[in-house]
Amino acid sequence: MRKETLLHSEKIQKMIAQYKKDMHQVDVLAAKAEPFYQIEQDLYVKHEVKRGLRDLDGKGVRAGLTTISKISATENKDGVEVPAPGKLLYRGIPIEDLVEGFVKHDRFGFEEIVYLLIMGQLPKQEEMKQFHELLMDYRLLPNHFNSGVIMKMPSDNIMNTMAKCVLALHAYDPKPDDTSIPNVMRQCLQLVAQFPTLAVFGYQASMYFRNDKSMFIQKPNPNLTIAENLLYMMRPDGKYSRLEAKLLDLCLVLHAEHGGGNNSAFTVHVVSSSGTDTYATIAAALGSLKGPKHGGANIKVMEMFEDLKQHCPDWKDEDAIRAYLEGLLRGEGFDHTGLIYGMGHAVYSISDPRAVILKSFVEQLSTEKGCHDEYLLYATVERLAKEIITKNRRIYKGVCANVDFYSGFVYRMLGLPTDLYTPIFAIARIAGWSAHRIEELINCRKIIRPAYLSVGEEQKYVPLEERG
Repeated sequence: MRKETLLHSEKIQKMIAQYKKDMHQVDVLAAKAEPFYQIEQDLYVKHEVKRGLRDLDGKGVRAGLTTISKISATENKDGVEVPAPGKLLYRGIPIEDLVEGFVKHDRFGFEEIVYLLIMGQLPKQEEMKQFHELLMDYRLLPNHFNSGVIMKMPSDNIMNTMAKCVLALHAYDPKPDDTSIPNVMRQCLQLVAQFPTLAVFGYQASMYFRNDKSMFIQKPNPNLTIAENLLYMMRPDGKYSRLEAKLLDLCLVLHAEHGGGNNSAFTVHVVSSSGTDTYATIAAALGSLKGPKHGGANIKVMEMFEDLKQHCPDWKDEDAIRAYLEGLLRGEGFDHTGLIYGMGHAVYSISDPRAVILKSFVEQLSTEKGCHDEYLLYATVERLAKEIITKNRRIYKGVCANVDFYSGFVYRMLGLPTDLYTPIFAIARIAGWSAHRIEELINCRKIIRPAYLSVGEEQKYVPLEERG
């Protein structure tokens, strides 16, 4: 083992030892404090509190207005809202039309989507060319940033590394706290261009310092798109097929934005409303996206499928697969949560348009990668899970596969490590976050501060010497 790695390992072991020593005392403290945090569940209904900012029927509480994107899963029939195939529009344009526009001409689309979301309209050819050049100029990190920031105290979670790096970039910005729209747009575009490098370099540092693996650093190629650069920087030989890059580009497009109500976009609005800087805002959004209930969902899908394969070695045995899925709903299998990961969405009911689009391309990649049988397994689980959930659960709307159901499978076929699944989501979503930050700064001049009702009991102060 390398000397510097050994020293780093010894420091970690000392930290773990201290952690174990302290935790016994903290466990006692936590047990004493926990009752003072608990709130009777009936009080939420009594006081009409919208838990998760959602109504009892699952619809989101209206907290703002946006022109950036639109999500819908119902249609009006004779004055009644009924479930309908899901729709996703970026700046008023259906996602299907946007994807068809660049797929039909065999070109990459993510940078065009970034322009659309941030600028509000599709770019002309010359505007697109200039935009590409601007992103290329912003792609490189500041001098010594890699050795001075990324390589120091690397985390085993790349989302934390990215948040650390984003906060550190504040120190390299000549106008870090200027919230004028041109300056914020400049900061956002720089982050769009730099996110892939932060993610890949952060991963390489983690592999080297925390896992004793080889590390290789390849600077981004200014002639490549963001999707191509991700594959180029991740692979030692820098090689990839066009289909691989196109499918990763498609994933970035489908994850770029999803309305102002999703947890990380709402975080951007909340933090931006306080008047703070762009770096603090985006670091907060990264913290939100890191959660397994948000950006980490596709990892749970992959783990579930690995568990399924162990219990159902015959991927064509639908009876065995059905029994496994029914067991999941009863909380008897996998992580005992009662969930079939990748199935269902807070808004969509009949279909998630992102999943529909992605699935249509996944089969092509699975054939190229020799994974077609596994693709058929995914398709079987999707079909059976819909039937099983509908039969066994009381649901107020339909259930469908969401985009996370297939995205992790795509990333694994591309040879991307699991540690980068959520960072790739962030690389895409920084486009939407940027647009939402600008929208908040332009339109909403009040700090976001919802009301919380205090239901705690009043206590009398007791002097220390009389507390027993």
